[in-house]
Amino acid sequence: MAYYGKCIETVIKLLDQVKPEKDSPEQFLEAAATSLQTLSPQEQAFIMEVLSGCLEYRKLLTIVVDAFYVRDGRLCLWADYSLFEVICYLATFQLEELGFQLFCSIVKSQPVHKVCKFLGFLFNPLNLGSWIKDEWSLIYETTHVKEQWIDPLMRWQPEVQELLNQLQGALTNQPPLPKTKAKVTEPKEFNLTAPRPHAIPVPEPVPVVAKTRPVPRSTYRPPKEQRLLETTKRYNRRKAEELLLRASVEEMRCARPRPQGEPPVEDSKKKLRLRFPPRILKAPKLTFYRPNDDSPVKLNTAAILREGALYQRQVERELQRVDKLTDGAGDLSEFLKWQRKTRAKDLEEQLATGECRRLQGKLSREEAVLARRQVVQENKQKADQKKEETAELMQQCAERRLQEERSMKELVEQVMETQKNVKVAQTKLLKGRRQMVQEVIEESRELLQRSAEAAKEEQRRRCELISQLRALETQPTRKGKLVDLTQIPGYGLEGEMSVVELRERLALLKETQRCKEEEKRDQIIQGKRAKSRALQNTVEQISLCRAAMGRSAALRWEEKKAQSAAAGAPSRDERVLELQRRIREKAAERRGQEALLHVPAPRAARPKQQAQLEAQRRLELEQSRERRLRALQRGGSARGPARCLGAV
Repeated sequence: MAYYGKCIETVIKLLDQVKPEKDSPEQFLEAAATSLQTLSPQEQAFIMEVLSGCLEYRKLLTIVVDAFYVRDGRLCLWADYSLFEVICYLATFQLEELGFQLFCSIVKSQPVHKVCKFLGFLFNPLNLGSWIKDEWSLIYETTHVKEQWIDPLMRWQPEVQELLNQLQGALTNQPPLPKTKAKVTEPKEFNLTAPRPHAIPVPEPVPVVAKTRPVPRSTYRPPKEQRLLETTKRYNRRKAEELLLRASVEEMRCARPRPQGEPPVEDSKKKLRLRFPPRILKAPKLTFYRPNDDSPVKLNTAAILREGALYQRQVERELQRVDKLTDGAGDLSEFLKWQRKTRAKDLEEQLATGECRRLQGKLSREEAVLARRQVVQENKQKADQKKEETAELMQQCAERRLQEERSMKELVEQVMETQKNVKVAQTKLLKGRRQMVQEVIEESRELLQRSAEAAKEEQRRRCELISQLRALETQPTRKGKLVDLTQIPGYGLEGEMSVVELRERLALLKETQRCKEEEKRDQIIQGKRAKSRALQNTVEQISLCRAAMGRSAALRWEEKKAQSAAAGAPSRDERVLELQRRIREKAAERRGQEALLHVPAPRAARPKQQAQLEAQRRLELEQSRERRLRALQRGGSARGPARCLGAV
């Protein structure tokens, strides 16, 4: 009984929190499920089932409970409204599923006089067969109400009547509870503990200062991680410079022979690996894959229309050019020859400037190496000066510590003298504290008397308010209102109709709107199909034009390749020769400093064993450039539209 009583109490609390105008049942049930996670699974299932049923059939339950307050429950409190809803739901919808014994235990766990009065009203055959049946039939169908709810309640009426007789007999035989006199609180004095006398502290011995350790050498050295980072930076920089030099050599298609006095690259690399071990992974070699020319290109609608318009404009221009030629216009062959010559000269100038730029970079690198050597020598001189200054500072620190030890000894002697007069000050402090405690006790007594009088006055005022609230709750009020949806309100407005007629007209309007949407959808589908057919035609034309332009571009590339092979290597420039001479002078100066300082060169020239690999890479680079240019020309280059259309 206690188990079901707790479950019913939680259901009543949750129903009191429901606000039908604001909360939706699904959200409220989810919030209630999260708040009941501390209970057992069986309790959670029972509470959630009863709560969801009360929310689902709330209209039916409010009809019965409101009528009970109007007729038989005038003296019942409105605070028990949720309790009567839960009892009505269990008796109407869950009595056969729970069983009569379990229902009796649930009823006995609640206040007996309230439950007996409500069950007698609910299971009254006159109420069930007359107005309860009629009111429920307005919400649900009459046959469903009679077969599912009214008939089972009529069958259970004799057993429920016996239960009510037992409960009423137990109420009459129960002796009245004796009145117990309320205990009056008696104030007690504070049990304050007497303070313990403080012991005189023993003076601590003078600490002996330990001998200071010398400053470690690592203080004036950079950390190991920083050194590793610097080595990796230098290694990565040299590696990047080497890769940049290789790329520039391959770009310019020229291989510089190694000088006689310069060491090979393998020896310099071995020295670098022994001194600066690499900390990065090597990048894999680049592999070039031939693109699949047969793969289709997927274009969107805008691209197809734009390219179709482009080819259409090119055809119109070609037709205009042909018309002009037939009319007697001149040819542009001489102008094109002059244009090719000027372009060849510009190309030679560009190659010369590129070579100058590469040589200037190499010259700046040699100058940077020389400047770095000078900076290293200056840093060594600064480090020696710093060490001398630190030695002087250490000597000054030692003298300052000796003076501090002397001052500390004098301070300890003064403290020992002041501790002798502590006992007199402690006795004076104890007398003052006792007087303060007596004053606090007297004040606390007066405050307790005042608080007791205020509490009595507050209790009397609360009793009056409770009696007034109970008198207000006894007045019954009707919450719900019956509405007939088939009735016209009768306000005298034009086009006034009932709710049922309004719903039918809205349904007809939705049907007509749906038919219009289907017609519009069919029109859109037909337009899309026509547009797709037009796009297909343009795609076919574009493919034909692309094939023609690809063939013409291939012919131009072959001509250009033959001209470049016949032209030969570009001539040397005076600026290039001057820069090469300066680079050789700087390299000789750097080697002389390396021989004096015994420092290995940062990078050596390319070894002979890599000549074949470089030639192969150069060949692959040229092939990839040719493939890229052919792909660009096939993709729809706008150069030379007249020749492409002529080939078509």
